[in-house]
Amino acid sequence: MDDVLFPTVGIAGIGLIGGSLAKDLRTFGLTNRLIGWNRTAAHAERALELGLVDDLAPSLEALVAACDLTVLAMPVDVLVRLLPGLLSTLRPGQVLIDVGSTKQAIAQAAANHPNRRQFVACHPMAGTEKSGPDAAIDNLFRNRFTLLIDPEASDPEALARVSAMWQRVGAVLATLSAEAHDRTAALLSHMPHVLAYALARTIKEAERNQALNARFAGGGLASMTRIAHSPITMWQPIFRQNREALLTAIDAFSAHLAAFRKAIAEGDDDALVELMR
Repeated sequence: MDDVLFPTVGIAGIGLIGGSLAKDLRTFGLTNRLIGWNRTAAHAERALELGLVDDLAPSLEALVAACDLTVLAMPVDVLVRLLPGLLSTLRPGQVLIDVGSTKQAIAQAAANHPNRRQFVACHPMAGTEKSGPDAAIDNLFRNRFTLLIDPEASDPEALARVSAMWQRVGAVLATLSAEAHDRTAALLSHMPHVLAYALARTIKEAERNQALNARFAGGGLASMTRIAHSPITMWQPIFRQNREALLTAIDAFSAHLAAFRKAIAEGDDDALVELMR
């Protein structure tokens, strides 16, 4: 079987996810040529220097025009704004995918477009708190879920080729509707980021007030606040786009936190043990 699934692949947004996918596509021989584009020119040049891509496109439109598959790995607010126009440029056989962390707004942006079936919505459930081309790592997706969203809305051949690509870089595939995805991501991904940011702010505030010296922190705090280093430009639009599901998740967590507070305040050891169990 020919390993090359897409002869020319474009990576729009050559950071952690886009750069890591580029590395795996090259490692596993799934493409002949990788072309990159990034809104930040310095990041694009760095990706070229690192060998993540073979060449750079002068514009996003030029990237899409040159590629059999274009991976849209950019903040979700930018995705929603640009997706309809990019779909309009597609020729038969070309495929677009995204790797965004919210899906309902993206689904709405693509809905009813004549070229909708050439778009496959994806969400690899993998990553770190790092960003930029230097954050790209090998095998980021191995044994991690990649979610295919509303697969029935995509052309079967395009879906099969995209599915094969993810499987051959080691991902485990599952399918969800856009609505179920956003509800799931709110609990499993988006709320943990809110909590990490909030906990980090709590520690920073206490440190500013000289109530503690944070350099004495152990591994537990580092584990819980690691993702508070995630880029704001990526996460602020995610919080906004998934507002309703995220608020529901935060409220559910707040109820559990309130129950812990009540048990501790009242010295109710039985209740505390039950909450912990």
